[in-house]
Amino acid sequence: MTVRVLEKYKSEVVPALQAQFAYKNLMMMPKIAKVVINIGVGDAKSDSKFIDAAVAELATISGQRPMIKKSKKSIANFKLREGSPVGCSVTLRGVRMWEFLDRLLNLTLARIKDFQGVSRTSFDGRGNYNLGLKDQLIFPEINYDKVVKLRGMNVTIVTTANTDEEAFVMLEKLGMPFAHAE
Repeated sequence: MTVRVLEKYKSEVVPALQAQFAYKNLMMMPKIAKVVINIGVGDAKSDSKFIDAAVAELATISGQRPMIKKSKKSIANFKLREGSPVGCSVTLRGVRMWEFLDRLLNLTLARIKDFQGVSRTSFDGRGNYNLGLKDQLIFPEINYDKVVKLRGMNVTIVTTANTDEEAFVMLEKLGMPFAHAE
């Protein structure tokens, strides 16, 4: 089984990047290394059903069981104890990563209300892209009736690109709907 975005990367993006940046070797070509999805669950300290619901939703979205993140130290002002669950994350690589990117680019972002495109300035200076999503209901896999609470999430696309410009061109050619420059 081949994924559309992976086929597009191999057939269209690689030759376009080769022409634009004049790479001497195919190993210099920027690739997507992994996709990390994080959900913060701050109210899990009062009720553990929130963390269970977030883990179940993230597993449905990603197709992989998430890791529960625990607090590293106690903070009295937030009523947080060391070792309490504060969120969950999943790291996608390989076929699951490409399938998630395919769904994100072609289905999910199109379901956002009043969507104007994703920010062009969310690169970190090393070629990685961060995307914040306001709620999990934009994913078609999520059943609206089973949602306990609306939660935002952070999607980080980690690339092997050396500069933000290379990563931007690669993601744009893959179909990332960037907002128009003003």
